[in-house]
Amino acid sequence: MNANKREYVESDLVYRVTGCAMAVLNELGHGLREKTYERALCVEFAYQNICFTQQHVYPVYYRGKRVDDYIPDLEVENRLIVEMKTVSTIVDEHIGQVLNYLLITGLEAGVILNFKHAKLGAGLFSTGAVPWLR
Repeated sequence: MNANKREYVESDLVYRVTGCAMAVLNELGHGLREKTYERALCVEFAYQNICFTQQHVYPVYYRGKRVDDYIPDLEVENRLIVEMKTVSTIVDEHIGQVLNYLLITGLEAGVILNFKHAKLGAGLFSTGAVPWLR
């Protein structure tokens, strides 16, 4: 797949995920628990026929020993990490969390969806391999 085609496919996926998140926010309102939005987004993804995994465990090994687990909220179509938040402001710690998920999973793009306010907050992050996110 050439770079332009891949760029379109990835941006289309982010657009679809954001649309699903907006549908959830419009139905449930803002300020509920993160887990509530995560579960509702899973229902919406299934309704929209979007493939996803929820709370997939990625073990981290050091010298052959399992030392930690990284568990992103959602992984969409094996291409995009989706992390839910209900916080006043997305801070560096949240961004670092998504970047660490990208490092551990080998995926190239992630999105943070913030359901704290009436207007959906969304931030896109990349390892740098996705040109349209730089």
